[in-house]
Amino acid sequence: MRSNLETRLREGRSLTSAVRGYDETVLPQLETALLAGHDVILLGERGQAKTRLIRALVDLLDEWIPVVAGSPVRDDPCRPLSAYAHDLIATHGEDTPIEWIRREERFAEKLATPDTSMADLIGDIDPIKVAGGLYLDDPRALSFGLVPKSHRGIFAINELPDLAERIQVGLLNVLEERDVQIRTHLVRLEVDVVVVATANPEDYTNRGRLITPLKDRFGSQIRTHYPFEIETEIAIMRDEAHAETAGLDLVVPWFIEDVIARTSHVARQSQAVSQRSGVSVRLSIANYETVVASATRRALRHGESTVVPRISDLGAMIQSTQGKIEFDTLDDDEAERVIPALIALATRQSFAQHVVLERAADIVGEFDGEVVVHVGEDLPSSDYARTLDAMPALREAAARVANSEEPGELAAATEYVLEGLFVTKRLGKDTSGPLAQYRARSR
Repeated sequence: MRSNLETRLREGRSLTSAVRGYDETVLPQLETALLAGHDVILLGERGQAKTRLIRALVDLLDEWIPVVAGSPVRDDPCRPLSAYAHDLIATHGEDTPIEWIRREERFAEKLATPDTSMADLIGDIDPIKVAGGLYLDDPRALSFGLVPKSHRGIFAINELPDLAERIQVGLLNVLEERDVQIRTHLVRLEVDVVVVATANPEDYTNRGRLITPLKDRFGSQIRTHYPFEIETEIAIMRDEAHAETAGLDLVVPWFIEDVIARTSHVARQSQAVSQRSGVSVRLSIANYETVVASATRRALRHGESTVVPRISDLGAMIQSTQGKIEFDTLDDDEAERVIPALIALATRQSFAQHVVLERAADIVGEFDGEVVVHVGEDLPSSDYARTLDAMPALREAAARVANSEEPGELAAATEYVLEGLFVTKRLGKDTSGPLAQYRARSR
């Protein structure tokens, strides 16, 4: 792994391109740890791509390696470990059968759970082999766990604090002396393995703790983080979201993507949201999929050929958000109040940062008298076209924001402009179920 990483660095290539937003923070630290030959623990809140980052390390392994055929621990033909390989080589010598395995087969991953046993990780005596005539102290009677089976590869364990403390002790020798001991067997298997673990911060998880001696044996501890930039979160949404549109064309306006991603950033700073558990990037992905699904539903109902999400579709984010964030309150109705407020704040920030309306006063003036504009996630785009025909200043602003004359995109931009004027207190708004009415502000 170290040699392959050195080659990548000489060629100016990153450790991995599978994770966004870590180029200047996490990846340099991880590269340094691997060059130092350290085992690594990644510490961070949920949804920070810790597992994905670990899986990307497989690309640093040699593509193929030879092993003694049938070996339970991927014995190197030149440096055998197991009794099986020693016996086979002693019998066949230079004619010992070997087989080649790919790098993907040299990665073992275990989710730590309270019921994980020492046999799962290290190994145990196989009662079937004993019943077949082997003595208990015969090394051939051993059944190896995931760590020995990861010899010449990577062993990853997720949510390490969830592992029972007495089982964590079994990993101490693996991380320090690089050997495993099974039951009362005087067997020393000098395993060549890189151990990478993930854990949530200690002030978050209440399910267990990482014992100090084990934590001390990890050479490097690296803190992960959520995306710092809105653009990074948007790129992750585009990469990861599975937006099904029933075969219809999909156009997601830039401002819809911005508000969805910004909602997660706002939630990560909100005092109403528990920051100990974090706000996962999966929230942005799920919200993106939900908003697109809401727009797809409308397009199917009205026979539209293109799916274009609008501001009114953002209301669907309540159902995909409330299961992914925790509130610092016991009020059962908190989600219904806080989530719309987060979306409104994200919309206001987006509008203030990206939109400058030279004719804002003219748009507001078009609402003089009893003029009311109806919007809603179930209204067809044709309804907005009639509104824009009667309000030229609003049409000009919507066309500039959308950078398009397509009906669906104009409808989405119209809602964005109207909502922006509302959240900046230049228009009034009445909401009734799925419909909303924009009007002049009360004097």
